[in-house]
Amino acid sequence: LFTLSTTTTQAVVGKFIAGAIFLGLALVGTLPLVLTVNSLGSPDNGAVFCGYVGSFLTALVFLSISTLTSALTKNQVVAFIVSVVICLLVILCGWPPVTNMFSWAPTWIVDAVASFSIMPHYQGLQRGVISLDAVIYAFSLIAFCLFATDVVLKTRRA
Repeated sequence: LFTLSTTTTQAVVGKFIAGAIFLGLALVGTLPLVLTVNSLGSPDNGAVFCGYVGSFLTALVFLSISTLTSALTKNQVVAFIVSVVICLLVILCGWPPVTNMFSWAPTWIVDAVASFSIMPHYQGLQRGVISLDAVIYAFSLIAFCLFATDVVLKTRRA
């Protein structure tokens, strides 16, 4: 890939867009379920739409994290395992049973770590509310991971 006349930024963004298209198509594949539920009853389609937006944003965040871990490791299996662990931490770091385990730590540290969790943002989208902070959170994390991926690949390429 690096023998072509593309920059590392183009390669990273291209890989991310390809993954995003794949994830979008996977979500589109679940639309028959929505049509079936609509034919059987009257669900809140606004909440359903927000749930799809939340699922897509969450998948994009996990895709960007996985892209970064893939750039940091040479082995695909290691990249997968590290990606799963980091994505799990991003989910669980704000979960009350996990934060309660760290009640011995100062509250500002626990609150700072819990603020990195994706779950409060996703739960808002699940309820049918597209909030600006959820969108900013997702795009900030995506941008950071893609930028870090680009930096890692540029340092390895040099």
